[in-house]
Amino acid sequence: MVIRLLILVLALCSIQITAATKPDLLLAEVYRENIDVQQYWVSEKLDGVRAFWNGKQLISRGGNIIEAPEWFIAGFPEHPLDGELWLGRNKFADTLSIVSKQQAVASEWQQIRYYLFELPNAAGTFSERSKALQTIVQQQNSPYLMVVPQFRIKDKAALLAKLSELESAGAEGLMLHHQDALYKTGRSSDLLKLKTYQDSEAQVIGYRPGKGKYRGMVGALVVKTPEGKTFAIGSGLTDALRQTPPPIGAMVTYRYNGLTKNGLPRFARFLRIRQAF
Repeated sequence: MVIRLLILVLALCSIQITAATKPDLLLAEVYRENIDVQQYWVSEKLDGVRAFWNGKQLISRGGNIIEAPEWFIAGFPEHPLDGELWLGRNKFADTLSIVSKQQAVASEWQQIRYYLFELPNAAGTFSERSKALQTIVQQQNSPYLMVVPQFRIKDKAALLAKLSELESAGAEGLMLHHQDALYKTGRSSDLLKLKTYQDSEAQVIGYRPGKGKYRGMVGALVVKTPEGKTFAIGSGLTDALRQTPPPIGAMVTYRYNGLTKNGLPRFARFLRIRQAF
């Protein structure tokens, strides 16, 4: 296992990422019960790689240049766009693998689409900016440029029903954007995310040995939250991850359903290794 860990660390260290200016983006808050749903546009929450188009290049949320093929961005406009590079539901790891490579692989990028959900620095309300995005995509006529579909929901019951429907089909959740919101950056209540589960991040600080069929492998990751809480995550680990687990010090993303009385995540489930991209 030590050898496998060493190989993984060396592989991670060998990745060279070109840095750029970190984009100032609009970030969502968690859905609140007391909102008037009819005042919001609703869309599926895409589990892809957030990408900011600065008019010349695609930049990741972490401020790294995404080396997209020239033919992929050839039809993009010269003004900023904000969206998600998306391969499909439950394909985040595959998407990240494709877009983080320094040498783009054409056959892989042909599967990717850039789904737009915001028009940075534009005037007008979100409703008006959404219409402008539709016009931009139609005018550019790029096969790789799409708009995230926005739709209306009549009430909370219908919202939760839609959430259940989409999550059952593999979607990550829903996004709600206030129709009258002017463009701003940073964390904002104008944009809300709704999921039946919560997710957060923690650092791997150790391992628990596996038992039974997992003997000789990792049974669970011992992790520590930024608040100093420690707990174990065993659910969600594949056999491959149990054989070659995330290295000590790595940050992982996990899902959970609320907190226990001791403030620990309830039903924590491993989701993925967080990539600083």
